[in-house]
Order: sequence, then C-alpha cells, then structure tokens
Amino acid sequence: MKKNMIALGATLFVALMVWVCCTERIDAGYEGIKVKLYGSDKGVQDVSLVTGRVWYNPITESIYEFPTYVQTANYDKFTVNAKDGSVFTVDPTISLRVSPGSTPKIFIKYRKQIEEILSNTLVNHIKDVYRIEFNKYTTDSIISKREKFEEGVQLKMIAFLEKEGFYLEQLTSGIQYPEAITQAINAKNAAIQKAQQAENELKVVEADAKKMIVQAEAEARANELRQSTLSPLLIQQQFIEKWDGSTPLYGNSPVIFKELK
Repeated sequence: MKKNMIALGATLFVALMVWVCCTERIDAGYEGIKVKLYGSDKGVQDVSLVTGRVWYNPITESIYEFPTYVQTANYDKFTVNAKDGSVFTVDPTISLRVSPGSTPKIFIKYRKQIEEILSNTLVNHIKDVYRIEFNKYTTDSIISKREKFEEGVQLKMIAFLEKEGFYLEQLTSGIQYPEAITQAINAKNAAIQKAQQAENELKVVEADAKKMIVQAEAEARANELRQSTLSPLLIQQQFIEKWDGSTPLYGNSPVIFKELK
C-alpha cells in the first residue's frame, strides 16, 4: 500500500512537471508561435501560429508571444535634407500593431521580439521614408504643401509596414523647420499682427470721428430748429410768462417825499 502511494505521488509529480514545463497559455491580446529548434523542419517552415493552451517539447521547441494590441514608439530626432539642401529635424512618433496572423511572418524575417523590432530594426526604414519624401520638396514647398508632404509620408509608411506584417495606426512627424525659416515665419507673423493691430486702431479712430460728426450734425440741427421756432410773438410770450410785475429800475429811484423831522 505504501509503495502504491509513493508511485502515485511520483506519477502526479511528473505529470505536474510536464504540465508546467511543456505547456504554455497564449493570453488574450497576443498571438503565439511555436518554433522548432531542431529536425528536418528547422528553417523557413519551423514556425507555426498557435493559440490558447499549447503543448510543446521544451528541448526541441520554443513558444513566443507577440502582442497584437497597439504599440507606440518614440524615436530619437534625426535630420533630413530638403531638395534645395535645407536641413529639417524630424522627431517621429509611430503607433502600430501586428496584422492578424502575421506573427510567424514577422518572426521568420526578424527573429526578434516586437519591442526590439520597433526600437531598433524599423528606425532605418522610417528614416529612408522621410529622406525619399523630403527629396521631392524644396523648403518653400514643404511649408506651403505641408499637408501633401505628410500624406506622402503616411502612404509610404503604410505600404512599407503592410509588407512587413504591421498595420499603421498613427504617425506624427514632429518636423522642426531650420532656424532661418523659423525666424522668417515669426517675423512674418509679427508683421501681420502689427498690421492687424494698426487696422483695428484705425477702425476705432474712424468710429470716434463718425460719432463726433453725428453729434455735431445733431447739435447743428437742434440749433436750426430752435432758431426757426423763435418768432417775435413767442419771444414776447416767454417774456410775459417770466415777468414778475415789477418795473425794472436803472440807477437811483426819484425821491417824491422828503423825510419829515
């Protein structure tokens, strides 16, 4: 009986070790791949897409997980020349995700995890896309046709990433103009603001002048109306209405009776 219990315990222990060491669960938001390390299938055909709970031989096989949710990478700044030689600075940020079912394709080509692919491998490709697009534009045309330029970069990036097994979610170029161009733009904006301020001040002056003219015209019109209504009879009537019945005296009044002592 004791031997049977020991054998059962050993069996359970071995089963547990097999379960722990020889299975892997692919979590939601990830795609799994099983990679054969040895044998006749090693090479191009040594990677297969797997999901859920996966059984594998840890000696001859490995399991890798690739996230399928959106990944964002902020790259270091780099400089690019325009068609006329001006130097622009690009500070790109890219958000992308693995296209469904593309994990084996990505792993076969790069043999790296997604984080390393984003942070290292894709950098040179992104720089090449910007160099190609910048070379089509002069400095002035980049400024005046910025939207078209950005659209060209987006289309090239989408085509490249789709070929590599990725889907582009968002791309921010973070373009910084050359210092001379920045100063020229600032000077132009300052001149526009100054001209706008002068125009606003002129409108205020014109409005005040019109207001004074209207007031003067109204006052002149009122005087004309007062003068036209002051007839002799009206003046006489206003005099009578204001008279208190006393005769106005000028100088000393005459003495009629002498004072009796």
